Amino acid sequence: MGEKIVAGGFALSDRQRHREKLRQCLDAFARLLKEKRFERPKNLMGLEIELNLAGPDGMPRMLNDQVLERIASGDFQTELGQCNLEVNIVPHRMHGRVLDQLSEELRTGLAYADRKAGEVAAGIVMIGILPTLAADDLVPANLSRADRYRLLNDELLAARGEDFTIDIAGVERLTCTSASIAPEAACTSVQLHLQVTPRRFADVWNAAQAVAAVQIAVGANSPFLFGRELWRESRPPLFVQSTDTRSPELSAQGVRPRTWFGERWIDSAQDLFEENLRYFPPLLPISSDEDPMKVLDDGGAPHLSELALHNGTIYRWNRPVYAVSDGVPHLRVENRVLPAGPTVADVIANTAFYYGLVRALCEQPRPVWTRLPFAMAAENFDVACRDGIEARLHWPRPGRGPSVARTPAVRLVLEELLPLAAAGLDAWGVERTDRDRYLGVIAERCRRRINGASWQSDTYHHTLATGLAREDALAAMTRRYCTLMRTGEPVHTWPVGAAG
Repeated sequence: MGEKIVAGGFALSDRQRHREKLRQCLDAFARLLKEKRFERPKNLMGLEIELNLAGPDGMPRMLNDQVLERIASGDFQTELGQCNLEVNIVPHRMHGRVLDQLSEELRTGLAYADRKAGEVAAGIVMIGILPTLAADDLVPANLSRADRYRLLNDELLAARGEDFTIDIAGVERLTCTSASIAPEAACTSVQLHLQVTPRRFADVWNAAQAVAAVQIAVGANSPFLFGRELWRESRPPLFVQSTDTRSPELSAQGVRPRTWFGERWIDSAQDLFEENLRYFPPLLPISSDEDPMKVLDDGGAPHLSELALHNGTIYRWNRPVYAVSDGVPHLRVENRVLPAGPTVADVIANTAFYYGLVRALCEQPRPVWTRLPFAMAAENFDVACRDGIEARLHWPRPGRGPSVARTPAVRLVLEELLPLAAAGLDAWGVERTDRDRYLGVIAERCRRRINGASWQSDTYHHTLATGLAREDALAAMTRRYCTLMRTGEPVHTWPVGAAG
């Protein structure tokens, strides 16, 4: 949703024209695939991180305009809520010392942003959901001051026709309603992009879907929402419910939510774009003057802006992306599974694990998605969100035909998936020293059964036991988290105990 959009009403004719333009875009996309007009592989990856703003007291700060003005860098942008920012790292080739390069760029950029935020008594926090956020913080008045967010909010709310309902039962239960999509701003994630050829797209997307649950199990970092302890990774259920345009009746009929894991393995990128048009009505019927078929006839690369805009309002955990760069179209898989944080070291470890594992799984002679039913992959995702590092996941048994067994995630990672990730990073040409350093972070999380979510929960309960009230214990835990985050040491090394 990075496009500039000017708020305004839509006429019936706007929606009819937009739907027709979407069909034209899909036809043009199919022609691009058939005529093999996409960019040749460059092994490019990209990284985006959504961030929170909090004060020295651990409480949220609705100051992103002021902070961005002080940062004054195009690498940092607004996000949905005024307590959010996003940082974008320029694309890198997956090769050599790329992991350490990413780490250094992130450390430098975040430290600078943190200093600038300090000028208005705020700080940068990398965390899936800021534990001190209250429902009263995420209201329409605290949406970022950009037309696209207001317009998206208005259209989602109009499509639903009533307040959004948040109802999540985990360690505790949270029920509330919202007259806007503002609760979605509680969710801050890491987005990993991988540019792929059309021929490789389906394999990469299928592999990313298969490992989404494993990513959550080892990387969960969002156990609290609005003062309640819920799932180990509470972002996915919150995201589903805070953008859900379905009434209860439509949900009961099986209408798909706009935040969606999917329902099948795919054979082509076109499968996903077709599903997006078939199942989801456009929210923002903004049409360009581009005639995509004429652009193709003239030898150009159409931007397919209607398709790209529609795609940006469907929140798949692994999203297909079409874009044009330097006049040449390309495809990316955007992995949106991971929460932000806890530290740069943890983010780069999660990044290394994902890219290495996807590469290795794509090159297996019998890919995992041919042996794991899609319904089990979807179930794995929910289980990992609920249980985090303690999750037990369905996974095909090595060398035993089609048999699938439930295995503790930590054992699966240590015994099978980390060696695969290492082989995948070797195939990318990543420096072995960096490979071992960052995959070692994942290994230690599994051996110690500690990730961001378990640390938050354990520290909160230790602090609560000292006699502090719930809100004070959450604030104390958040302050301790921020202190340790700034050390840069990975979360599995953090001491667990009462936070002061």
